[in-house]
Amino acid sequence: QVQLVESGGGLVQAGGSLRLSCVASESTSSIYAMGWYRQAPGKQRELVAIIRRGGTKTYADSVKGRFTISRDNAKNTVYLQMNSLKPEDTAVYYCNAVLGDNYWGQGTQVTVSS
Repeated sequence: QVQLVESGGGLVQAGGSLRLSCVASESTSSIYAMGWYRQAPGKQRELVAIIRRGGTKTYADSVKGRFTISRDNAKNTVYLQMNSLKPEDTAVYYCNAVLGDNYWGQGTQVTVSS
């Protein structure tokens, strides 16, 4: 079982930046894919970005060019650098790991004020 602990959320003004971190209990080099999802009030959880074991990345169209996902295998940590934040980025952000099953963190709130 993989345990995931997110951090780095908070309140930021539109145009600002935040960096989310997700520390995994397993070696990230052994995990097939890790990613970030988000869920805004009244909406379904949606993919933000994923990074696969081989290094390939996928981004939601809404965050391309603004968000960057990266992985530090030495620290078993995945990051999401979020720049040029918009009010519509406000959501709870969840870390996800795929290692046989899907594993989720507890979520971290990101609030972007206009």
